[in-house]
Amino acid sequence: MAAAAVRDWKLPESCRNPAMANEARSSSSLEGSSSGSEGSKDSSRCSTPVLDAERHERLREKMHRRMESGDKWFSLEFFPPRTAQGAVNLISRFDRMGAGGPLFVDVTWHPAGDPGADKVTSSMIIANTAVDYCGLETVLHMTCCHQTQDEITSHLHKAKRLGLKNILALRGDPMGDEWEDEENGFCHAVDLVKHIRSEFGDYFDICVAGYPKGHPEAASFEEDLQHLKEKVSAGADFIITQLFFQVDTFLNFVKACTAIGITCPILPGIFPIQGYHSLRQLVKLSKLEVPQEIKDVIEPIKDNDAAIRNYGIELAVAMCQELLASGVVPGLHFYTLNREVATVEVLKRLGMWNEDPRRPLPWAVSAHPKRRVEDVRPIFWASRPKSYIYRTQAWDEFPNGRWGNSSSPAFGELKDYYLFCLTSKCPREELLKMWGEELTSEESVFKVFAYYLSGEPNQSGHRVTCLPWNDEPLAAETSLMKEELQKVNQRGILTINSQPNINGKPSTDPIVGWGPSGGYVFQKAYLEFFTSSETVAALLQVLKKYELRVNYHIVNVKGENITNAPDLQPNAVTWGIFPGREIIQPTVVDPVSFMFWKDEAFALWIEQWGKLYEEESPSRMIIQYIHDNYHLVNLVDNEFPLDNCLWQVLEDTFELLSKPAPQ
Repeated sequence: MAAAAVRDWKLPESCRNPAMANEARSSSSLEGSSSGSEGSKDSSRCSTPVLDAERHERLREKMHRRMESGDKWFSLEFFPPRTAQGAVNLISRFDRMGAGGPLFVDVTWHPAGDPGADKVTSSMIIANTAVDYCGLETVLHMTCCHQTQDEITSHLHKAKRLGLKNILALRGDPMGDEWEDEENGFCHAVDLVKHIRSEFGDYFDICVAGYPKGHPEAASFEEDLQHLKEKVSAGADFIITQLFFQVDTFLNFVKACTAIGITCPILPGIFPIQGYHSLRQLVKLSKLEVPQEIKDVIEPIKDNDAAIRNYGIELAVAMCQELLASGVVPGLHFYTLNREVATVEVLKRLGMWNEDPRRPLPWAVSAHPKRRVEDVRPIFWASRPKSYIYRTQAWDEFPNGRWGNSSSPAFGELKDYYLFCLTSKCPREELLKMWGEELTSEESVFKVFAYYLSGEPNQSGHRVTCLPWNDEPLAAETSLMKEELQKVNQRGILTINSQPNINGKPSTDPIVGWGPSGGYVFQKAYLEFFTSSETVAALLQVLKKYELRVNYHIVNVKGENITNAPDLQPNAVTWGIFPGREIIQPTVVDPVSFMFWKDEAFALWIEQWGKLYEEESPSRMIIQYIHDNYHLVNLVDNEFPLDNCLWQVLEDTFELLSKPAPQ
């Protein structure tokens, strides 16, 4: 975290409100604290061993470890989209395809598309987003085409700043029919490899391209192999091949590489044929010849995309099975064309698609190098991890082991709710179908939450698959308390975050498990919700009976709040015990962070939901009323070995509300 930002920070005025159950310590006790300062070392220092060694390995180390174990892997290639909506869709695809466990993804570089720019469709930003927000090991393509040495160096420095550690060094395709030399530039990929090693030492892992039938511009296959060897000798760590159509083409290529002393990993480039026109275009670009036996199958069905895709899947599966059986293939690299159906189907048939990869922590881990030590986060952003990463991107230190008061202050503001990495994947028309073309009352909103939890179609026949605070389907652990959640949402307790109590489930549990095998995980029951002022008044009366057991924090949009959190200390709500390791507590409820989160949580009512409707419309006014008058509440049941008491707390609250007011 940026130390300067912390030193200047004061406890929010709202946290010193006289209405607080326990008065907070004065702000002066927090001044001068930071993750790296003397004042906070005792609260945030921890010697917790690495949870997942793979997070800390560089790509080439991951490859060699997997090769030594005999474990096969796959990787995926994507290209930057042309539009901002295309970028939104691609990031969603990263999340879905990342769930299958690729060793890495790579992002292509197109000189005509301003690839090094800051716009959302640039190669640089797409690759950075894959690393930062999707937690994917990422390789950024970079070409020599139409770039000077200084421009290339600038791009590499930017890639390093953005947390990118892997480069696929290419000459690049000519912009016209013939290659044109760039003044003060490079003409060959080997020059780019040498430049990267000269300027950046061993910082980047470098990949280069191999051509199983030789580069189309090479004088001979043998000459092209010598060029490949030069690239490896100059510092390349591994090779990805151009696509090919016959297994023997690749196996002969590997044999020829080995014969001249190329010993680094060579990944076959696999292209599942997905359509007639995409095949023709790719073949034209790569200057390859499609074997006659493939043409004979495709030509009669060229207008039937489904038939061609099915054939492409069958062909790719057969090729991959033969490649894997050969014993010379460490992994498979798929040219996806930004599509997922065919590639995922191939991987599933090969048994390489990992539906539930081991979670090193309960939340998605960023692949950015500077976040490597991060293993504690506030629970509030559990359903919006990309927002959390965005708001902490300026931190230069991250909490490791324990979350102290020093770990919260430098959250950046989130003013642009339509950042391509944060915006809803659903278009406005779909959101209106799910959340209501027209709202008639607060109860209309209650029903939207209830339908989201039930999974049943709403009155219009549409399923509610997301909410402003959660753009994803329900987490698996929600199923453990789905019935209770539905009941309270129907009555105006609008839950946006929750977790059940867990007392010593195996770390391999398919629903709540995380961390290394052989461990046990624990959770305190947690609920976070919006509700009316009337409900809050009753809730506070009920909570007096649970004072020692339930921690609470209640706040309105103005920042007026009340909490019984002792001295504003964080409360660990998730932890794990593993063989030979210290206790690990990756999730906390932190009162100070809650005050930063509440601004975002309230604003989402307007930014994501209210703005779907015309200003001054009844629907917009209902959402505005909830935003202005409801409270955000979090509750923690500290007695995790016992049955969750929070449902009884809410039932008691409803009962109190139902009693007639005294005359």
